[in-house]
Amino acid sequence: MGRRVIGAGALVMALAIPAFASADKPTQTDRHNAAQECRFERGTTSDSQMAFRAKYGTNANHRNAFGKCVSATAKEEADQREDALKNAAKECKAEQALSDEDFEDLLPEHAGETFESFYGTNENLSNAFGKCVSTKAKAKKEEMDEEDEEDAEDIKQAAKECMAERRDGIDAFRQKYGTNKNKRNAFGKCVSGKVHDDED
Repeated sequence: MGRRVIGAGALVMALAIPAFASADKPTQTDRHNAAQECRFERGTTSDSQMAFRAKYGTNANHRNAFGKCVSATAKEEADQREDALKNAAKECKAEQALSDEDFEDLLPEHAGETFESFYGTNENLSNAFGKCVSTKAKAKKEEMDEEDEEDAEDIKQAAKECMAERRDGIDAFRQKYGTNKNKRNAFGKCVSGKVHDDED
């Protein structure tokens, strides 16, 4: 799958959400984007699917992993969308407060532009602030989606490495990584440990 597939798809859907949507309750679009991200993280290989079940599954056979992933990721999508909008609004307010000269200094490649003429698209440029916010929020959400995709790729790589190590000797693998009574959580612990090490 392409590196930008999740980000681009989620971004298009995110822009359809009104700016006033509450992050406390994920929207249908948040859930759609979450399902897309969860499918990507789950992947199609046995190692990535095992890592996915270990990370999200909570019942005996971890078969509820996909639903749990969608639920958690939908909330994260809503939080990201709200953060992107809030931060975009703050930046746009700061830009709007600049004098025309200072705004021109901010964007030297657009000499002669004012905040209104740069962002506005309607006849009297009265939609400049809204267009500024939507443009910046779109870029910020896209960055977040790309980071989420990179995290999923890191998990898949860690799962591949852990599966190779597990195949070398399952008993030794469980002793090395397992932390619960029967050491059956070894694979999940291996994956999370490798991802954490890569982040340090």
